[in-house]
Amino acid sequence: MFNNQFQFSKAMKAQIINLLKKHTKLKEINLELPPSPELGDYAFPCFQLAKREKKNPAEIAANLAKQIKPIKGIEKIQATGPYLNFIIDKTAQSQFILSSILKPKIKKSKKKVVIESPGPNTNKPLHLGHLRNMALGISIKNIQEAAGNKAISVDIINDRGIHIAKSVLAYQLYGNNKKPDKKPDHFIGDFYVLFAKKAAENPQLEEEAQKLVQKYEAKDKKTLAIFKKMNQWAIQGFSQTYKRIGMKIQKAYLESQHYEKGKEVVLNGLKRGLFKKSQEGSIVVNLGDLGEKVLLRADGTSIYITQDLYVAIKRYQDFRMDKMVYIVGSEQIHHFKVLFKLLALLGHKHAQNYFHLPYGMVYLPEGKMKSREGKVVDADSLLDQMHSLAEKEIHKRYKSLSKKEVEKRSEIIAQSAIKFFLLKYDALKDFTFYPEKSISFEGDTGPYLQYTYARASSILRKAKLFKPFYNFTEDIEYKILNHLSKFQKTINEAAEKYKPHLIAHYSLELAHLFNEFYHKYPVLTAEKTIRESRLILVKATKQVLKTSLELLGIKPLEKM
Repeated sequence: MFNNQFQFSKAMKAQIINLLKKHTKLKEINLELPPSPELGDYAFPCFQLAKREKKNPAEIAANLAKQIKPIKGIEKIQATGPYLNFIIDKTAQSQFILSSILKPKIKKSKKKVVIESPGPNTNKPLHLGHLRNMALGISIKNIQEAAGNKAISVDIINDRGIHIAKSVLAYQLYGNNKKPDKKPDHFIGDFYVLFAKKAAENPQLEEEAQKLVQKYEAKDKKTLAIFKKMNQWAIQGFSQTYKRIGMKIQKAYLESQHYEKGKEVVLNGLKRGLFKKSQEGSIVVNLGDLGEKVLLRADGTSIYITQDLYVAIKRYQDFRMDKMVYIVGSEQIHHFKVLFKLLALLGHKHAQNYFHLPYGMVYLPEGKMKSREGKVVDADSLLDQMHSLAEKEIHKRYKSLSKKEVEKRSEIIAQSAIKFFLLKYDALKDFTFYPEKSISFEGDTGPYLQYTYARASSILRKAKLFKPFYNFTEDIEYKILNHLSKFQKTINEAAEKYKPHLIAHYSLELAHLFNEFYHKYPVLTAEKTIRESRLILVKATKQVLKTSLELLGIKPLEKM
């Protein structure tokens, strides 16, 4: 997307080497970095010429300084003792950096990356952990595309199994054929909590739930019908939350449609002698340091790994991707090690390109969430809470806005707060989410970035038209330029390592630098060439902040 200072410096270095080869007739030129910036950007040690020329290295450097004329992009060539120092033209460098940001060239690659997120279970609504999963999924997809890759978002809906059976059984026993009277995934979740409460009083219900799983896999029509009805309700609810958070899924896989094929994969492995039957009748495999793993229960019912095997194979058939990324909590690290090893054991070469991105727990100030006890902050309630907090902040700051505009800005700021807070930590890190802290317009927050972006936008609106100039004089201006030049490198690193927090940290540093610049130096009232230069710097900063926010799945606000 954005060329950078590295590219400019690389191009200049190549030109310097060519110049030196022409004037020294050396086949190999080794450039060094001077110990101090004042000495220049590149240094050529003349010791290697001393023997051939039979002259002092300092004399050789002085002669070369007179012979070699600076070319475009090189401000000065000077001798310092035995070194020939090259000083890059800062104006040309600045122009290159800023032009490449404002007129980006996207380099497309042929690499295809498939990203699985968020993978919900249909027995309960989405919660704060799912929000972190979705924030990671959205941003990783955006970052992959910014790095030139083709990114595809997929989902796995876990719509069968023991946990789903518990919600279904509770509905059968206590639901009275009632239709959802609230958001449908919340309606289903209420029955999951009810099951846990009733099972504590009557442990026999756990056995009944397992029998319901057996009836499901035996294709009992009534059981299939009620599972289907309740799953549709849950998925309908998920879709509403996906839309609100900006989660776009290209293809969703239903566990119910693939678990039987998973059984076939396991049974085929048994025939090939890769797996074996235990004394209890289950199909197992010994994976050495990963231990023994059950692949199919003795009663013939499948488990997560059963269908995961087939879905992994099916995904490759569907997309022929170069990389498959699973965004799943860190408690499943062992599961994915097993899955990838099983795929390799079964002869699927693409297994080496499968990657599990684990993420840590998100706590609330009240502590850990427990779904079965109903002690969980669901995603929708949290989004609503953040919306209300944002609304209060807006009313405090901007009293003349229309109700419609307040509503619009509140939702964007709320999601800025949540998404940025969830993404500013390395994915593996556990942390506590503080709603009030995340919504602050000051500090390391999403609203702070929005405020900085809006500030840059305001300056440019007031400036209207201006002619770009590149007359930078202040250290802070060069600090901003230097930081801007690292943007593409940061994107590429974030894409390669699947680490959106690198973008979050980069954008915060840029915002801090820009606000320091804004408070120290005038822009609109500065002398003409200085004004034009600072305006082009503001414009480039705004562009990079905009892109950074979008990479994190955040919609930029022109006005706060």
